[in-house]
Amino acid sequence: MRVRALFLGTLFLALLTADVRADTEPRRSLTGRLLVATDKMNDTRFERTVIYLVRHDDKGAFGLVVNLPQGDVSYERALRPLGLEVPIGSGSVVVYSGGPVQQRRGFVLHTPDWKAEDTIVVDGHFALTEDPKVLQEMARGKGPRRALFCLGYAGWAPGQLDAELKTGAWGVALADERLVFEEDPQQKWIEAMSRRLLDL
Repeated sequence: MRVRALFLGTLFLALLTADVRADTEPRRSLTGRLLVATDKMNDTRFERTVIYLVRHDDKGAFGLVVNLPQGDVSYERALRPLGLEVPIGSGSVVVYSGGPVQQRRGFVLHTPDWKAEDTIVVDGHFALTEDPKVLQEMARGKGPRRALFCLGYAGWAPGQLDAELKTGAWGVALADERLVFEEDPQQKWIEAMSRRLLDL
């Protein structure tokens, strides 16, 4: 009986440890995927948003909203305050609200055919550059083939996004160039919702 009790106690402890590990182990990385706000999202800042996840690991998560254009801004207005030369006849660029964090901070999400020293290539299909010279190159027509200029970003502390995913506030979808760069911003959420993945 004592041996049986010891065995059952050891088994119970092992199962308990497994449960604790299951709760604390980070979810599989969703870097390079799209977060799609569902009807369970209770934060109005993210209602019907689609977010490209640049990073998702045990240190937290970082992404850019890709379906909230705020209007056009001239390259001159974007580059002059930074002391960068403005190419003649450069026109304007659409500015997106990338998220509620550091809304004066600019990022360009783009195809990886163009790179600067600080460019982060995410998954072979998308890249992120914070150096404002990417805007200068875009103004010259020599920048990346496709790009979104975002102000601000969405950020999560370690484990925070995983907790939100468990509540059903976010769906997850595959990203591609058409959806991220070309799709009508009003249709991006609908398209992304239709692509939601079930096996996460």
